[in-house]
Amino acid sequence: MPTDTKPETTTNRRNHIMTRRDTTTRIHIIVTGLVQGVGFRYFTTIQARQYGITGWVRNKHDGSVEIEAQGQADALGQFTGQLRKGPRWSQVEHVTVTRMPALPGERTFMVR
Repeated sequence: MPTDTKPETTTNRRNHIMTRRDTTTRIHIIVTGLVQGVGFRYFTTIQARQYGITGWVRNKHDGSVEIEAQGQADALGQFTGQLRKGPRWSQVEHVTVTRMPALPGERTFMVR
C-alpha cells in the first residue's frame, strides 16, 4: 500500500507555508577582493534586512569582509548571491561559505 510522502507543513505568522525541512541555518562567510572602502558592509546590512537575515558583518585586517548570517536556507542562498555581486564599486573575487551551528534568539543584523 503506497504511503503519502508529502512533508508536513506549518504556517508562520505571515501565513507562508513552510515545510518541516525549513529550519534556521547559520553560515560564516569570507568575501575577498576590493570589498573595503566601497560600501560593502552597508550593502550587506541592507541585503540582510531585505532577506530577513540576522547576524553581523565586519572588515578584517587582511582587506576581506567577514560575515555571520542566520536565516532560512532559501533566504541565505539569495543573500549570498547578492554578496557575490556586491555593491557597484566593489570587485568581489571570492566568497567562502561555511555552515555553523545556529544561535537561538538572535534578532538583528549589525556592523561590528
